[in-house]
Amino acid sequence: MNRTAINPWPWSLNFGYNQAEVIEGHTRQLICAGQTAVDGEGQPQHCGDMRNQIALALDNLEAVLSKAEFGLGDVIRLTIYATDVDEALKNFDLLGARFGPVNNAPPMSLVGVTRLALPTLMLEIEATAAA
Repeated sequence: MNRTAINPWPWSLNFGYNQAEVIEGHTRQLICAGQTAVDGEGQPQHCGDMRNQIALALDNLEAVLSKAEFGLGDVIRLTIYATDVDEALKNFDLLGARFGPVNNAPPMSLVGVTRLALPTLMLEIEATAAA
């Protein structure tokens, strides 16, 4: 699979994402449901703690990717929903810590929402992967 970053302006790279990517030559695609800070039984964790909710949502995303034989390096699109955008942005270093080592800056959108499916959840991560 070949990925070509499209960045008419470089500012988004400071936030860890490309404006767009041309994806060519892939044979498999995975579309993930939104991953949140829940345990293996679907119970919300880390109520009121955005940083730990982001970390657990990323752990859960990695588990889903791994089960389908993908990794964070295969993610080609992220949509992140947050009940507090400012608090989410304060903790976006966690995304860099996960995606940086695999040299991936997938196109991303951050969307502010009033609430998620379960009231104590503060963040949800949707991803699309291809290989």
